[in-house]
Amino acid sequence: MTADPLGEFRLDGQVAVITGGANGIGRAIAEAYAGVGALVAVADLEGDAAASAAEAISATGGRAEAHALDVTDDGAIERTFAEIAKTHGRFDILVGSAGTAVREPADTVTRADWQKVVDVNLTGLFFCARTAAQQMMAAGHGGRIVNIASIMGISGGGLYPNASYQATKGAVVNLTRALAIEWASNGIRVNAIAPTYVRTNFIRGLLDKPDLIAEIEAMTPLGRLADPRDLAGAALYLASDASRMVTGHILPVDGGFLAQ
Repeated sequence: MTADPLGEFRLDGQVAVITGGANGIGRAIAEAYAGVGALVAVADLEGDAAASAAEAISATGGRAEAHALDVTDDGAIERTFAEIAKTHGRFDILVGSAGTAVREPADTVTRADWQKVVDVNLTGLFFCARTAAQQMMAAGHGGRIVNIASIMGISGGGLYPNASYQATKGAVVNLTRALAIEWASNGIRVNAIAPTYVRTNFIRGLLDKPDLIAEIEAMTPLGRLADPRDLAGAALYLASDASRMVTGHILPVDGGFLAQ
C-alpha cells in the first residue's frame, strides 16, 4: 500500500477544544482543524464571539460548536470539558490559546495585574490541560495538547516592559515539557508553539505605533509580523499523526526572530 503523507494531517472524526478560540490565533487554528475533519469546540470568555466563530466555521462546511468559558473558573472548565466528552464520546485535542497581558513596567505593576496574567496564562492553561488529560486518560486512547507560548517566554526580552507576560509564557514553556514527560505513558503528547508578534487585536496597542512595528519587522529575518494563519499549520502538525513522535517540543513560529 502506498503511504499517504498528507493523510496523516487529517483529523477526521476527532474532537478538538480550542480555548480563546473566538478570535486571532485560536480562531485560525479552529478553522484549520475543522478544515481537515475535526469537530471543533470554540471555547472563549466571550460567548457571543465564540458563537459567531462557530457559525462561520459551520457556514463553510466545517463542524463547530461554541462554549462560553472562563479559564480561571475551575468548575466551569470541568463542566464544559465533561459536557463535550459526554456529547461526542471522545476528547482528542486541546489547544490552550486563551491569554491576556498587562503591559506595565516591572517596578510599577500591581499585584492584582500580575495575578490576573498568571491566572489566565499559566494557572488557567494548566487546569485546562489537566482536565483535558483526565478526559483523555478516562477514554484510554491518548490525546494531544498544544499550548500557545511565545518567543517572549524563550528570549526573555522585548521592545517594551512586559514582565508578567514574559514570566508566564516562560512558565508555559517548561510546563509543556514537564507535562509531556509525565503524560507520555498515557499516550498524551504535549507540545507548544512560540509565536512572534501576531497581527491580532491582542497587540492592537502596538499596531497603532508604526515606528515600533517597523523596528519589529527589521529585527525579524523574514521581515514581517505573523498573521494568525501562519500558526495554523504548526498547530495542525502538532495535533496530527504527522507528529506522532514529537512531544515536549517548543516550536517557534517567528520568522527567524530567535535564530539570530
